[in-house]
Amino acid sequence: MYELSIEVGFAAAHQLRGYKGKCENMHGHNWRVQISVLAERLNEIDIAMDFHDLKKMAQEVIAPLDHAFLNEVFPFTEKNPSSENIAKWIFDSMKKKINNGNLRMAAVTVWESENASASYYED
Repeated sequence: MYELSIEVGFAAAHQLRGYKGKCENMHGHNWRVQISVLAERLNEIDIAMDFHDLKKMAQEVIAPLDHAFLNEVFPFTEKNPSSENIAKWIFDSMKKKINNGNLRMAAVTVWESENASASYYED
């Protein structure tokens, strides 16, 4: 099994509904996102997937989040735009793009700061 990972980033503001503390107020982050995919085998030129293609897909997925107020971006109009929910939303969105018998999503990790992150993966 092969695992490939790329990182992308976006800047966005959010506020956590129902949170008792500073994060209840609107504030921003420079978010960093690591996206990992798994491949069972390599293709005819001995790569699992072109990193450029994976990064392009990731940029398309996060584009609606960049320089946005996340609370106004669906599904975060209904769900709290927590790091955990953002990681799952990116995972699910990427899973729709990685629709190939050889490739599948492994995990998405979202950092809202240098030392705070949340990851989502499926068993």
